[in-house]
Amino acid sequence: MDILKKITEMRLERNWTEYELAERAELTQSTISSWYRKNLIPSIPSLEHICKAFGISLSQFFLDDETQSSNITKEQDEILKRWNRLSKTQQQKLSDFLDSIF
Repeated sequence: MDILKKITEMRLERNWTEYELAERAELTQSTISSWYRKNLIPSIPSLEHICKAFGISLSQFFLDDETQSSNITKEQDEILKRWNRLSKTQQQKLSDFLDSIF
C-alpha cells in the first residue's frame, strides 16, 4: 500500500489543501510536505492524527476498498464517503437533523 498516495487521495476527495489537512490533523504543514519531498512514511502517531482528521480509524485507513465495500452496501459506502467530506460542524448539523427525525 502506498500510504502517501492514499493520504493524497483522501485529502483530494475532501477538496482539502495540504494546509487544511495539517490544520485538521493538528500537524505542521512542513511535516506533511516533508513526507512527500523525502518520500517518507508518516509515523504511527502522525498517521493517527491524519486518520482522526479524516474521521476514520487507523484500521479503516488500511482496509482496501474491496474489503471495506464487501462489508457494507454500495449506498452505505457512498453515504460514508459523503460524511467524511463534511466538516465537523456539518457532521454535527447532520447528526442533529437525523436525531430530530427519529
